[in-house]
Amino acid sequence: MTDARVPGTLWFTRCPVPTATGVAADRGWLAAEFAPDGIAVRSLQDADPGADRATHYTHDLPGLFREGGNVPALWARSRGQDTRLVGLTWIEERQVVLVAPGSPVRGAAALRGLRLAVPRHDVPIDFWRAMALRGFEGALASAGLGLGDARLVDVPAAGHTGQWAAELDALRRGEADAVYVKGALAVESARRAGAEVAVELDALPDPAHRVNNGTPRPLTVHRELLERHPDLVARFLAVLLRAADWAAGEPEEVARILGAETGAGVEGVAGAYRAGTHRTLHPDLSGARLDLLARQEAALRAHGFLPEAVDVRAWADPEPLRRAHQLLAATTSPGPAA
Repeated sequence: MTDARVPGTLWFTRCPVPTATGVAADRGWLAAEFAPDGIAVRSLQDADPGADRATHYTHDLPGLFREGGNVPALWARSRGQDTRLVGLTWIEERQVVLVAPGSPVRGAAALRGLRLAVPRHDVPIDFWRAMALRGFEGALASAGLGLGDARLVDVPAAGHTGQWAAELDALRRGEADAVYVKGALAVESARRAGAEVAVELDALPDPAHRVNNGTPRPLTVHRELLERHPDLVARFLAVLLRAADWAAGEPEEVARILGAETGAGVEGVAGAYRAGTHRTLHPDLSGARLDLLARQEAALRAHGFLPEAVDVRAWADPEPLRRAHQLLAATTSPGPAA
């Protein structure tokens, strides 16, 4: 079903991490694509103070494109939000288990019996807590262990400011033996705390041990927008593919954009993302990525984060991305010979 009445505004939202959406927004390509149609393209993060930024998590806004963590995306779908999964990326974003300065703990097997800090935030979907649980779970699994082989310590986040602040404070006070952190700001926070790396999850050979909120990272749209305006969705995705193509040849520019997106300095960005990250921003719906997301869904459900099961493969719709590739090919292919 299509609707001839075009929406006045398309919205997008992304997490402060490497995304094709962030690159396209920085280049001004999303606004330029839809301006001839009289459609404004607005970022939820840059909207007026009165905008409902909670829709980044709930996806209550029908005209919203979301490229962000899978915990809120799966949670929204589990609660009945009528979204469709139209792409997945896999971007290695540094994930580590940290211990206090001078701790002898090294390697996943050494986590057995330790007190692992698990934050608790007063938010509708505590993706921070989910990330910690899944990070520890992946590290322990790499050594043939499970969460039951360690001690989980609840760490209330109230009263702390900044990412990972509550966990790192618990580590400093000796109330926990290890914390999980990830990303650019985590690199900087760990350095300030003097914490030491016990486990580098990025070094684990099995990607299943690195499945977490951002791996894989979903790109979702509302079914209503997709059914009423499939052409707009395909065009939006084509811009993201173009942005990912451009990023593949511009590592320095991507590093600059990442600094702006994450709020981290040069050292934080360089420490959080592998060389070659600028070449990994293309979304797809490969069977391998869908299988990894299904693993995440099952784990989140087992930990009580999802009220209902989400059939990942039924949620996925490959048609919009297929059409986006066709549009991009049509605009970049050479014209007929004279």
